[in-house]
Amino acid sequence: MSLHTDHRSLLAVAFGGFLVLSLIIAVLPAYEVEKAPPGAGITQAEGAVARGRALYLKEGCAVCHTQFVRDLPVDAPYGRGSVAGDYALEDPPLLGTQRTGPDLANVGQRQPSETWNLIHLYNPRAVVPTSVMPSYPWYFEEKPEPTPADVVVPVPDGYKPAGVTVVATEEALDLVRYLQSLKQTELPQ
Repeated sequence: MSLHTDHRSLLAVAFGGFLVLSLIIAVLPAYEVEKAPPGAGITQAEGAVARGRALYLKEGCAVCHTQFVRDLPVDAPYGRGSVAGDYALEDPPLLGTQRTGPDLANVGQRQPSETWNLIHLYNPRAVVPTSVMPSYPWYFEEKPEPTPADVVVPVPDGYKPAGVTVVATEEALDLVRYLQSLKQTELPQ
């Protein structure tokens, strides 16, 4: 009996091949990745960083910002290429699907200034004139006079209402702490 004339045998061989290839290409590599420990220096987000991550998710920041650096020359300014261990403790991992804004996988190394990040959240065009990112003024208070406990954000004149001082709320500080925590660890050679 010839395989090309026996439809049941042909179907069985094709299905068997599909199962074997599925195991080799998809299931076994996924199983191995699941067993991999987190990369060195990767820790679970807690406290202010975890609250900031929740705000990042709530505001949909991952829609415009990836956290996945491709190992390509065009991505070199964002950091080293991402590896599976970078996301071992994230649930869900915030890889993103597009880059309307820059990749944030290593933004804590590239832009570590709390002040810059706070101004950027209040009015992105105050620090990047061509930015298309929306402002997040609800994470700030505008006061005639700050108290000694307030975290004053030095927003340049023209980017805030006249006669007010911009003060960061705890949520703004949490979001910035999350952004500043986004640092890639060194990979072992």
